[in-house]
Amino acid sequence: MSRPTPGRYGLLLFLLIATYLLSAFTKSHWIGAVQLAVFVATGFLALRSSGLPRRRAQLIAIVGVTASAAAFGLSLTRPNDEAIAAASIWTGVLLLATVVVIVRRILAFETVTIQSIFAAVSAYLMIGLMFAAFYAADYQLHGHHFFVGHEGPSNSQTFQYFSFTTLTTLGYGDFTAFDSGGRAIAVLEALTGQIFLATLVARLVAAFRAPTGPEEDGERGQG
Repeated sequence: MSRPTPGRYGLLLFLLIATYLLSAFTKSHWIGAVQLAVFVATGFLALRSSGLPRRRAQLIAIVGVTASAAAFGLSLTRPNDEAIAAASIWTGVLLLATVVVIVRRILAFETVTIQSIFAAVSAYLMIGLMFAAFYAADYQLHGHHFFVGHEGPSNSQTFQYFSFTTLTTLGYGDFTAFDSGGRAIAVLEALTGQIFLATLVARLVAAFRAPTGPEEDGERGQG
């Protein structure tokens, strides 16, 4: 029977929340590099719990580390806008691959436990962070223009804020994508968020049943 790895997805969720909060309250340019390092760590955790063949997992890990090292260097040195955009795009791709690995593993579980819920919530947070990285790349590739009328500062905090308000379809309206590319990404994110919540998360929560205690097991035996 396929079961979630105890505690591993809880750690994954903790790392994602920590890096989100760090980025939300820190404005230094190096925060992108720190986030990328955390995302690589979360990718490793997801791979270890993926159930993939060992050689395939090792190959994925090697490719991921190599590309992430290059993106890490670009995010620190910041040689030009295209290089920063490339680092942001890779960050988004890395998160997307991790989400796929996690969702694939969740669907393989035969029972739903709290670790399954942790895994689903982690994937949901990764989707929001992934789209924030794509927005940052679009900003760099379009002459530092992303929001209509240059609403507020265009930085990691703003992109994450815009991403999660779009993902959850809150739509406050204080930030709006300027060009058609940014709008298309925003629509795709809103659809992804709705489908993810309405299918995977809702299904897991509905099927979740906490482990029974000795007393309840005893009552079942007497029934």
